[in-house]
Amino acid sequence: MKKNLIGLVIVLFVSAIVLVACGDTANKAPAEVAIKAAEEAINASKAEAVKYSPNEVKSLEDALAAAKDKFAKKEYNAALEDAKGIPDKAKGLLEAAKAKKEELTKNWADLSQEIPKMVDAAQTRVDILSKSKKLPADLTQEKFDEVKSGLAAAKEEWTKALDSFKAGNLAEAVSAAGSVKEKATAALEGLGMPVPGAEKK
Repeated sequence: MKKNLIGLVIVLFVSAIVLVACGDTANKAPAEVAIKAAEEAINASKAEAVKYSPNEVKSLEDALAAAKDKFAKKEYNAALEDAKGIPDKAKGLLEAAKAKKEELTKNWADLSQEIPKMVDAAQTRVDILSKSKKLPADLTQEKFDEVKSGLAAAKEEWTKALDSFKAGNLAEAVSAAGSVKEKATAALEGLGMPVPGAEKK
């Protein structure tokens, strides 16, 4: 009786393994298709998305690599589960990248209009004061030197921002432009001049 029971358990166990194996094998083709679709989705979105969300792109690539690894180990069910959600995530990432690009493009347009005017205004005032025999009572020589130094740094950084923009590095260009605006604002304030837009705050 005990031998028959043991035999039955063994048969059931082997049958279960066979069923699992068969089920996993049945998902080989779907897993292969899913992995291919995931790879194509990542490739389609990567060029644009990596400029604005590099960490998220890497996360998707890691997920794809994990799916491929499981497929190679014949873990087709797991590979299918890992791969099938990637295309939607890649699509969402591309849409987010496009939205970010639009936002940065608008920011750049605003900054590229404001900054040259601010820098030119500060430089004009610096040139006038440099030719003057005496500085205004509220502007020490030390403070004036700081303004000139900050203005020179702003000009140099603005050149780099323009280079980044021309190279297509929009996020980098906007970031640099923001820093330039801060320096130009400091220069204007140091010279006792009005700062464009400050009255709107």
